[in-house]
This record gives sequence, structure tokens and C-alpha cells, in this order.
Amino acid sequence: MDAYKRKELLVGALMLGAGLFYLFLTINLPRKGFIDASTVPYVLSVGLCLLGALQLLTATKATQPAADPDAESEPSEKKPDYPTVFKTLGLIAVYVALLQKVGFPIMTVLYLYAQFIVITPREQKINHLAYIVISVVASAVIFVTFRQGFDLMLPTGFLKF
Repeated sequence: MDAYKRKELLVGALMLGAGLFYLFLTINLPRKGFIDASTVPYVLSVGLCLLGALQLLTATKATQPAADPDAESEPSEKKPDYPTVFKTLGLIAVYVALLQKVGFPIMTVLYLYAQFIVITPREQKINHLAYIVISVVASAVIFVTFRQGFDLMLPTGFLKF
């Protein structure tokens, strides 16, 4: 078995294992009805198990992808973008630290907006208006879904809803 196929099988096995572990942890959550706080973990764990199984299935038939004839003869190694990773970890740390005090709606808008800027490629122009609109709409939809749909309280911070 070649290294490529072995790597693909390993990824599939790890995904399936993580999905089964997450499903096992989710089964231990208390249930209060058909749709409650454990619904999303169930959906995520089943989805991860399905993705892992599909990865394993496709990995058994995988062959090494053919080299692009137009590409250079030597593969150009692209270096990892560590500053973006560290910026993302910093943003997550700030988000978690201020979530209770400031509140979910405001912190989520700020986090998403800042994260969009961090992951925008340097050669692409930052579209501030689109990022703000997406951040506000996503934050509002998530907040209302959890508040009204799942009847779960997210931290509101100094905004008293």
C-alpha cells in the first residue's frame, strides 16, 4: 500500500474514531425532548461518523493523484502561515475571555469581523461592509435560534434582553 493511500485511510479512521467518541459522549447527555440542547451534538457526531465512513470508503479506492503536466518539475513547497494561526488563536482567547462580560451578540459580531479580516488573503482587498453585514446577520440568527428555537440562554452581557 502506498503512502498516499495509507494517509487517506488514517484520516478516515481518525475522523470515524472522533465521531464515535463524540457520539458516545453525546449519548450520556440528558434528554428533555426531541429537540433540546443535545440535538446539535447528535447531528454533529452523526455527521462526523458519516464523513469518516465516506473518507474510508473513498480511501480504499484512492490512487496517487497524477502530477499536473503544466506545473514545474519540482514541487513548490508552500510554507504554513503561522501568523494567521496565532492571530486566530488570540482572537478565540479574547472572544472566550470577554463573552460573559460583553455578551454573545456583540462579541460574536466583533470576533467574526476580525476573523474575516485575518483570513482574507493579502492580495485581496478587504470588503469591510460585507464582513460587517455577514457578522451581524450570523450573530443575530444564531442568538435568536438558540434563544427562541432551543430555549437556551446565551450570555447577553451588559445588553439586558
